[in-house]
Amino acid sequence: MRLIKLVLVSLVILFALSTGLSLLLPSMVLVSRAVTIEAPPDSVLAKVKDIRQWTAWVDGMESPGVQIHSATSATLGGTEVTIGTVSDTAIVSNWTSKKSNPQVATIRLISRPGQPQTVVQWQFVEQVKWYPWAKLGSMMNDKIMGPMMEKNLDNLKRSLENK
Repeated sequence: MRLIKLVLVSLVILFALSTGLSLLLPSMVLVSRAVTIEAPPDSVLAKVKDIRQWTAWVDGMESPGVQIHSATSATLGGTEVTIGTVSDTAIVSNWTSKKSNPQVATIRLISRPGQPQTVVQWQFVEQVKWYPWAKLGSMMNDKIMGPMMEKNLDNLKRSLENK
């Protein structure tokens, strides 16, 4: 009986400590990567605003689990991707998965008039729930998503600069 009581009290204290620690962590997680491409913004915009063009630069777009429904909608594995807003300088898309919180991805095109370069910044923003395991797990987003984003941005750079 004493052992059971010790285990229960220990679990409650551990849960309280982890909850308190997780309250110190931010509830919004942002992962961002950028690349400079030697191409005009309109060329870059054509590649990123249409999901059908993503097959040229996003890894895995030609796998069997990917279904492209239109220029603004696709299913990538278990994630629904919908492009919501498109302007000359930004493309905002919503990524919704059954396994995780919805994410908002923004691709920004930054350029100077008369310059042949475009800086492409890609970021994912996720609102994390207060649960300790959700907040602690979100700390890995940068390590998981960052390398994938870097590789895809490098693919985009190669596809535009090789033309």
